[in-house]
Amino acid sequence: MISISQKMTYIDNSIFFLLQILFFGFGWLFFMRQLFKDYEVRQYVVQVIFSVTFAFSCTMFELIIFEILKVLNSSSRYFHWKMNLCVILLILVFMVPFYIGYFIVSNIRLLHRQRLLFSCLLWLTFMYFFWKLGDPFPILSPKHGILSIEQLISRVGVIGVTLMALLSGFGAVNCPYTYMSYFLRNVTDADILALERRLLQTMDMIISKKKRMAMTRRTMFQKGEVHNKPSGFWGMIKSVTTSAPGSENLTLIQQEVDALEELSRQLFLETADLYATKERIEYSKTFKGKYFNFLGYFFSIYCVWKIFMATINIVFDRVGKTDPVTRGIEITVNYLGIQFDVKFWSQHISFILVGIIIVTSIRGLLITLTKFFYAISSSKSSNVIVLLLAQIMGMYFVSSVLLIRMSMPLEYRTIITEVLGELQFNFYHRWFDVIFLVSALSSILFLYLAHKQAPEKHMAP
Repeated sequence: MISISQKMTYIDNSIFFLLQILFFGFGWLFFMRQLFKDYEVRQYVVQVIFSVTFAFSCTMFELIIFEILKVLNSSSRYFHWKMNLCVILLILVFMVPFYIGYFIVSNIRLLHRQRLLFSCLLWLTFMYFFWKLGDPFPILSPKHGILSIEQLISRVGVIGVTLMALLSGFGAVNCPYTYMSYFLRNVTDADILALERRLLQTMDMIISKKKRMAMTRRTMFQKGEVHNKPSGFWGMIKSVTTSAPGSENLTLIQQEVDALEELSRQLFLETADLYATKERIEYSKTFKGKYFNFLGYFFSIYCVWKIFMATINIVFDRVGKTDPVTRGIEITVNYLGIQFDVKFWSQHISFILVGIIIVTSIRGLLITLTKFFYAISSSKSSNVIVLLLAQIMGMYFVSSVLLIRMSMPLEYRTIITEVLGELQFNFYHRWFDVIFLVSALSSILFLYLAHKQAPEKHMAP
């Protein structure tokens, strides 16, 4: 006879594995329909690694939601937390770096026969720098052994939190800049027509100069047919040391054509940019455009508040002990002086907040990975790029768990703390604030210079 607890464990495991299969299938479809839709899939191991990384990364977020909702048995959740964390660390630290080195070596012909040996050397090099990464940071308790799981997750956390902070800092600044109509340049039809006229004039000049080059070459060819070419050894020396009368003109004209072609490319890009800006202006007048404009103002306030709070946290070495939702409700209730069940509502609002963070994190990261892949990939480097994206994705999601922990009420943090071990969680929040502040301020400076330079570029004659 099977006991009730064994049946419950069997059901819990079946639910987890079914959800992991669904996540794996979604990662597989995303790989085929988005990343590799323009390439032929030659290495299925790359596709499997990417899909497995995506599945176990999403499972961690699933476990956070199950923890808040108290879904399934506590022992089953703890077991799957441990198993999930061990598998994702095995993939990120051992499997993905090895295959990245393997495919890099495979693209080098000289090392093709001994690619396994050189792949192992590259992996050992990665492990050396990965391990040395933990030396400058106070990320571990002194009592942890060298082979403990905390040694791996602490170093993965540093890399992942850095990536998260960089993306968050740029996103916090770029989002209002993109959404708000205030930052749109005033583009008229006259501006577009003037730029198109310059582009057409440049194209006409290119055509006329190429015609002139063709006529010069034809004349030189005809002269070469009429006059006998010098022969013999001295004739060869003379042909090398002297040039034909029209060759110098051809060189000068070719230089002018190259400069004009570069100018035409720049004018074409500027014209396309003006058309895109005009479409954004028209879009901003619609109801949906006004809605996004409002979101832009909201996110600009959030960006200023986030930068201010990051500065305060860094200056005063402060880390919150209470999750933001509970703290906000307590302040509001005390200010208004009303009777309110803070614990009950903070749990539900925290669940909604964590759900929003999880969905937006997954969506935002997938969009970013797709753009990044299309920008730098090629038929030879595509496998390496996908594995790098899988590495970034896994580290990003592991670090998200470290940071989301602070957004959860205290009773829900317990199992996450037990699974992750006695890490210096306060360090990761301070490190996030530092990198976020640097990224946000750098993004503000970059976008300010780009916005200031754009009108000057279009006004240039």
